Amino acid sequence: MQAFLKGTSAGTKPQFTKDRAVSATAGSSGETKKVKPVPWVEKYRPKCVDEVAFQEEVVAVLKKSLEGADVSRWPELFRLRVLELNASDERGIQVVREKVKNFAQLTVSGSRSDGKPCPPFKIIILDEADSMTSAAQAALRRTMEKESKTTRFCLICNYVSRIIEPLTSRCSKFRFKPLSDKIQQERLLDIAEKENVKISNEGIAYLVKISEGDLRKAITFLQSATRLTGGKEVTEDIITDIAGVIPATTINGVFTACHSGSFDKLEAVVKDLIDEGHAAIQLVNQLHDAVVEDEDLSDKQKSIITEKLAEVDKCLADGADEHLQLMSLCATVMQQLTQNC
Repeated sequence: MQAFLKGTSAGTKPQFTKDRAVSATAGSSGETKKVKPVPWVEKYRPKCVDEVAFQEEVVAVLKKSLEGADVSRWPELFRLRVLELNASDERGIQVVREKVKNFAQLTVSGSRSDGKPCPPFKIIILDEADSMTSAAQAALRRTMEKESKTTRFCLICNYVSRIIEPLTSRCSKFRFKPLSDKIQQERLLDIAEKENVKISNEGIAYLVKISEGDLRKAITFLQSATRLTGGKEVTEDIITDIAGVIPATTINGVFTACHSGSFDKLEAVVKDLIDEGHAAIQLVNQLHDAVVEDEDLSDKQKSIITEKLAEVDKCLADGADEHLQLMSLCATVMQQLTQNC
């Protein structure tokens, strides 16, 4: 390309270049601009505090904090006074010593560029703070103590138990509750109507059940199922395939093989599970629910099986072989189911 540009002088410019440019401009102006697809999780994310569902206490406190505040110039201050980090990526002690500490030590004035007063402090937001190492949390504790007059810290986490006590004792806690089934169904039906998705109320209820209170997961499953069907109705079978849930018939087959007392049948069922691509951890979760809800099992039998479930779950998390762990689990279930036969 560089040789072509150097070899063509201004006086000998080819005539077709201008014609091609004109035609290309005409063609591009006539085409409608394509809208980039957006994940529904982002598209229907709450845009304001009032859209946050089923968190009345948290919303009330946040709205009370904003009463009387002039937020019209906050975007201007945001770039200068807010530091946001994803602690799952930047979670080491070096990040706390460099980025967090240096930003916290900066001083800010108590007035804006237009002369109006504003809070004389900065905000540091650490998302997924429970992923930070213990050393990083200890270093953060010292920074929070020294810079409390000029900096406010917002720690967002999934498990508050993983945050060290010296940090949690310095924070006001806002707990976000799992969404109720009714709230989730209303939200999913609203999204389905806006996106012209064909799904029955039973399908919505099943979607809510497998998402276990996680609306983001339910919305993602709904979008994936819609793309898979290509405009057709979204059924429970499609949702089961998308979510990776093991069908109820397969779970019943595992219990039937355990009731039979035949190790050969049990081995065949486990082999089929692995060959069909079902995740071992998913089977552990569904077996747990089935065992707990089974009224034919005694409390002692349930406790022995659930203890084995916990042991298998730990082994799978450590990287153990799925086939061997499932065989060991199903053998324990078979032993408990057949001991009274």
